Parts: sequence; C-alpha cells; structure tokens
Amino acid sequence: DGASKIDTLVARAKELNMKALAITDHGNMFGVLNFEKLCHVNGINPICGEEFYVAEGDHKEHTPLPYSRNGKSKYSYHLILIAKNQKGYENLCWLSSLAYTEGMYYKPRIDFELLQRYHEGIICLSACIQGEVPQALLYGDEERAYETARKYKELFGPDHYYIELQDHGLEDQKEVAPKLVKLARDLDIPLVVTNDIHYIEKEDWEAQDCLRCIGFKKNMNEPHQTMGGERHEWYFKTEEEMRLLFPDCPEAYDNTVKIANMCNLTIHQYKTQELKDCLPRFELPKEFQTHGDDYTKNQDDYVRYLVEEGLKKRYKEITSEIRERAEYELGIIFKMGFSGYFLIVWEFINWAKEHKKPIGPGRGSGAGSLVAYAMTITDIDPFKYKLIFERFLNPERVSMPDFDVDMDFDYRQDIIQHTRDLYGDAQVGHIVTFGTLKPKQAIADVGRVLGIPLSEVNMLKACIPDSPKAKLKDAFEPPNEKFPDGGKLIPYKDDPKYARLFKLAKKLENVNRNTGLHASGMVIGLTALPDWAPIFKDPKTGEVGVQYTMDIIEPCGLVKFDYLGLKTLSLIRYAEDIINRHRKEGTPEFHTEKASETDSETFDMFCNGDSVAVFQFESPGMQKILRQVKPRCIEELVALNALY
Repeated sequence: DGASKIDTLVARAKELNMKALAITDHGNMFGVLNFEKLCHVNGINPICGEEFYVAEGDHKEHTPLPYSRNGKSKYSYHLILIAKNQKGYENLCWLSSLAYTEGMYYKPRIDFELLQRYHEGIICLSACIQGEVPQALLYGDEERAYETARKYKELFGPDHYYIELQDHGLEDQKEVAPKLVKLARDLDIPLVVTNDIHYIEKEDWEAQDCLRCIGFKKNMNEPHQTMGGERHEWYFKTEEEMRLLFPDCPEAYDNTVKIANMCNLTIHQYKTQELKDCLPRFELPKEFQTHGDDYTKNQDDYVRYLVEEGLKKRYKEITSEIRERAEYELGIIFKMGFSGYFLIVWEFINWAKEHKKPIGPGRGSGAGSLVAYAMTITDIDPFKYKLIFERFLNPERVSMPDFDVDMDFDYRQDIIQHTRDLYGDAQVGHIVTFGTLKPKQAIADVGRVLGIPLSEVNMLKACIPDSPKAKLKDAFEPPNEKFPDGGKLIPYKDDPKYARLFKLAKKLENVNRNTGLHASGMVIGLTALPDWAPIFKDPKTGEVGVQYTMDIIEPCGLVKFDYLGLKTLSLIRYAEDIINRHRKEGTPEFHTEKASETDSETFDMFCNGDSVAVFQFESPGMQKILRQVKPRCIEELVALNALY
C-alpha cells in the first residue's frame, strides 16, 4: 500500500541530509536488496528489515486475536524486525520465508517460537498501533501488554527491543501513546519515535489513495477505506516535523540514531568466480569419485567422459580440428570451474529426452559450444554453422554460462518436478517478477477508479506510443526519431476533464502493482533457498520463488537456470503425432530432427511469409521481411532472425 519508490525515498533522504534510512515493508523483503545497494551508493546507512505479521500462538494454526472491532476477526499482530548485521539479515531471510511457507493465513505469519530460533543479530521494535503491545493497551489489557513487552525484552536483550511511538493523527495512537511511554519507563525499555512513509510528499496522499483503490477494485468517488480518513500524515517528514510530535520524550529521538549506529549491514554478494562453489551437487557415478572429496576434479572427469562418448556418437570421424576444439573448450570450462553448471543442465535435459519430453535444439550463445553439442545439451553442430565458443564463455570476461533451454510447454512442470525430486524441494524455486504500472496500464487503472468512461480511457491509451520503452511524458512531447508516434496527448494536456487523471497516472507510473513468477528462470541452491535469499509463495499458483528478481539474484549465491516452456515445441509434437497416425503403412515414422534443412517446399512457405506459429518468425513484421528477402537456405533465415 505504498506509493513511493526506492529511488525517490533515497533521494529524499539525501536531500534532507539524513544519514540512515529504513525499509520495513509489510510481510515481505522484496525491496531489501535493491534498497541496501542504493543506500550504500548514496552514502546512507541502510536499515533493512520487515514489518512481520505475528500469529496469536502457533503460526501454523488459525487462532483469531482476542481483540477485534466490528465483529471482524484478525489473525496477526505487527512487529518490526531489523537486521543489525549479516547474521541478522540471514535470520530475517528465514523468518520471512517460513512466514510464507508455513504461516500463510490471509497474511504470511511467524510466531514467538520462530523468533526464539531466529533472533540473533536482530533489533526488534514493538510496531505501529497494530502491534501486540499497543493493541493490548488499546483494549485495556494492561497485564497482557506488560507481559508481552517483558517477553520480547528478555528475548532480544535490553538494547535490542524498543517501544515504538508514532503519531499520524489517529485517535488510537493518541490514546495509546502515553500508556506506551509509561510501560516503557516502568519496564526500563527504551523508546523510539518512527514514522510510516507511504508516499514522499504530503500532497501525494491522493496518489496513494488511488493506488489502494486500484488494488481494492474500488472507485475513488465511492466510500472506501482510506489511510487515516482525512489525515494525510504518511509522508516523508523532516527532522523538525518529527520533533514536534513527542517533545516530552527526547530520548526517543536519540534512540533513532543509536539504532542506526548499531546497524552495520552490507549484504554479502558472491563474485562470479565464487558462484561455482554455490552450485548444487548431485551424486556422480562411483567410477568418477576417484579424487575423494575433491568434487571439482571428479566432475571434471565426468564431463570429459560425457564429451568423449558424445563426440563418438555425433561424428563419424573425430578430426584433429574437432579434438583440438573440444580440448580448448574443456580447458576453459575446467579453468573457470563451470563443470558443475554443465552437469546440472545436462542432467535435466538428458532426463527429459530419455522420458520423451521434447527439448529445443539450442538457442543463444550456448549453441556455439562443441562440449554442449557433444553432451547433447544442444543439437546444433557448431562446426557446421561456424559458431563461436567465446560468445558463450570467455576467460577474459568472466561471467556465468547461461544456456537458454526451451522445453515442451506441456511437460515443463514434469521437468521442474524432476529437478525438485533430485536436489530436494527446499533447494529449488522460481524467481519473482514485479508487474508495474506501465503508461497505458496507469491510464487504464487510474481512469477506472476515477470513473472516467471506458471509451474515453481507451482513446487516451491509444495516444501513448506503442514502444515498450515509451513513458507517459513521451505522449506529451512532439514526435521524434525515437518515438515517431509520440505527442498524441498534447491536445488533451490542458483539458480540465483529464487533469486529475494525468496527474495521478504520472505519479503512479512504474509503481509495482503485483508479483508474479518469471516465465523461465529457476534457481537451484547448494542448500535450502532461505540460506541464500528470502522466499515467498506465489498467491496464484502456490509455487515457491525467491523474493529477489533475476537481475540481482545470482550474486546472492543462487545461479539461474532456464526452464522455458515453449508452446511451439508442443505444437511440433502434436503435428508429429498427427502425421504418424495418418502415415501409410510401411513408411517410417516422421521426426522433425530428421527433417531436411533444404526442403524446397518449406522455403516456399517462408518466401510467401506463411510463418504463423513458427518460433521467432511469426510476427507481421517478420512475415513482411520474409516476403521481401525470400530466403532459400537456413543461413539466410539465421541472418534475418539476427538482424530483424
């Protein structure tokens, strides 16, 4: 329910000359890693944590809280946990993960028993008005409030548990604040003043309210739940504004600095050269365990064996050129320590092929590897097509290998399940993606909650440039070389009918709207995933994924593997089945891998632009180019695919 972005938060903190800034999102750590990095770059001390949901009793049970209003049951309190150091961060990862995998009930929840197991290196704050202590005081249960505060103080220690004071103008906050101060002084627990930031500037409240309406599918003009009614205090306040809130508790302000000084977190990031030691291991055949505990040498031997056997099957004659190329590639792979990566990819591809689950022939730079061809990771002969290995692996530019593996869409889940069975369910997961409010979506969503007629919203959406790189501002600027279809919203720029829509859409553009799972990316850990990064459960599928996106997950020690389900491969399989069901008796079965690459009728279809459902050749633009160029060999198709 926050309309602010990490970069704007950090920029505002820097503008106000603040030395530290905290992130404690509700029930997740999605933004922690990017936040930590950006803070360090800008000379700000990152205070990384999460506002956890804590169950009443066992987090696996569905016990309602003893306090409720309007007869509605609630099932969790709030609690702020922040990482003091790397150990604290690692414990946060486990707590956040277990909240999703074990404690999900409306919200991802933990309990006190989990805190007893994972509290080292963590500083705890009693949280906002939804915390267990303030809730008990609010409902007159003073005994419960004192008992809870003592319990947390004993667990975290005298300098690592704080009673939190907030004032956003809510009546409940004003009622509870003096009781919290008395409790803290009675129990000798330090106080700390905090401020929830849901938007940057005070006037941004409407954008945040709009975002909530989008999420709740409510119209802004109809009654809906707002944050604090008519109070708009959830913005990034200055020190001067904050000091006006609790003038009688100066120590509570000093403690914000004390906590910041206690937090010294730089999340450990693995260099590319170190990632080879983070790869999972599967049991090698006994005859390739001759080097004892030296797993690296054992897996090198096994890769060499697979390559030598594969070359015999791939080539009638292994020429000196083939032998030299194989030795050259193996030398680089062994030197860079990537045998393990090749074996992991080889294993699931080999399993899929043995179980008649189609795998693509290979795509991307990995197709330039003779070793991959010999191991049947790819089915494209790099000699025949003069493909370059150094585009895939280059010792002068150290980077992890990355095979683009296409698989039959219908069997993708079977192959993923095989990987889970092999390495253990806890070590395999998807990768999160974030759905953001792109320009057209921002216009559509904001227009909907403002009650603007759909026909008008669609008209305005159509005025935004079609390029995926286009921003809302490009529709208000004259056409240029980059966006020749820009400027179409200029006539509506000063139209009062749409002023509010444009203002809110600009503020909400690129705000994260929802989470999803990456279409192909999977991670496989050497140990359970929460040892490396926090995980979550996708609400739509129930599948587990890491909370960090694909572009930042590998340095956490989790190497990405591609499991891309292609419906094209499914269609090819369907076509093969139909052909073979209707083939004449005595004719051999048809298999695409045996089809001629020089079939004239196939090239006639390409020349005519008849390429619907042909992978990477099916777009209208590509069909037009095919009709113009009229390719007659596969090399010309390759060139068109690369150049278009």
